[in-house]
Amino acid sequence: MAIRTIIMGAAGRDFHNFNVFFRNNPDYQVVAFTATQIPNIEGRRYPPQLAGPLYPEGIPIYPESDLEHLIKTLTVDQVVFAYSDVSHEYVMHKASLVMAAGADFRLMGPRSTQLKSTKPVVAVCAVRTGSGKSQTSRRVAKILRSMGFRVAAIRHPMPYGDLVRQEAQRFASYEDLDRYECTIEEREEYEPHLDNGVIVYAGVDYEKILHQAEAEVDVILWDGGNNDFSFYQEDLRIVVADPHRPGHEYRYHPGETNVRRADVFVINKVDTANPEAVMQVRESLQALNPQAIIIEAASPIFVDDPQAIRGKRVLVIEDGPTLTHGEMAYGAGWVAARRFGAAEIVDPRPYAVGSIAETYRKYTQTGPILPAMGYGEVQMQELEETINRAEVDLVISATPIDITRVIKINKPVQRVRYELQEIGQPTLEDILKAKLGK
Repeated sequence: MAIRTIIMGAAGRDFHNFNVFFRNNPDYQVVAFTATQIPNIEGRRYPPQLAGPLYPEGIPIYPESDLEHLIKTLTVDQVVFAYSDVSHEYVMHKASLVMAAGADFRLMGPRSTQLKSTKPVVAVCAVRTGSGKSQTSRRVAKILRSMGFRVAAIRHPMPYGDLVRQEAQRFASYEDLDRYECTIEEREEYEPHLDNGVIVYAGVDYEKILHQAEAEVDVILWDGGNNDFSFYQEDLRIVVADPHRPGHEYRYHPGETNVRRADVFVINKVDTANPEAVMQVRESLQALNPQAIIIEAASPIFVDDPQAIRGKRVLVIEDGPTLTHGEMAYGAGWVAARRFGAAEIVDPRPYAVGSIAETYRKYTQTGPILPAMGYGEVQMQELEETINRAEVDLVISATPIDITRVIKINKPVQRVRYELQEIGQPTLEDILKAKLGK
């Protein structure tokens, strides 16, 4: 008899695990997905076009809050936990809930879920969301291209719209972003690669995506999301750590998995972190994985006109996931406001509307800065309204995109940019040339 299974997820790892392990496996029957972290995922279905012939009606997606009830009413044998950037304590609380309801609790590792590429794979993952994967991925892509390789960045999934339409997406221009109606979160990850001449793939079916990418490039760059591990077997594993959150190296899932599997660590933000915290992170990484190479790096910030900030009352916008489940209270925008002499960083919470106000209630650690939440058209409209209601002189936007391309802001805007710069030796270029040199 097939093992009745629920997969707990957030529209990413959960769908991938299903596609790779469960979709055509008659030994299991996936009776439901549950969803959390991302707005408006629950109440939908994983469509039959993607679920395969064993699931002609597709698979329902329920809110995770229904999990205990679902285990009992659907006679569930096992629950698979398949999302990322949560504490070890959080995972075990979920395990306790599942087991108390009578089911087994399961975590699936690389051997069960990774796909093998015919091309070399360089993976950039992290200890936590907001550690600096994006600028590290951009740096790696730039080095690989300078070595003469054709490179595609395959980005961890963010399929928050029509799943069938998003099955395998290729982005080579801004027009592609508009055509697929990308959210702010998607644009934040894709636009900088496109600006650097790197093709981006993403979607739902990562086997189909891989085959498409392999047909046109020499090297696959896995650009990880949250602190998840790669969907592909890696030839080189680069893991980014953040000294602004020392100790998180061994407290979060599956970040610790990444730490223990890494070939190379990048300790980022050493220019803005406490030196004692940098040393604490270094010691933790060495204790967990003494064989890995450690690189220290900075992510210096740049703005178009620093003088425009001086003396102004400013609203600071930061990358959304970094502030929410990444649990950071500030980011590069806050640093820029302080560094370039803003008179006041204005608290946006009194101006927040709709889901933006709800985000502050849910993620209470977020301070007087605005997370760039934009998981759909309605939320983008609410973000726009929140910004335009704020009584400030200037907006400082530290999202990786030109946010004025997707929302209309009624105030002057200064963009904050940041890129990775290695400090000392070895460098990422040294390591990539030693591994892939031709």
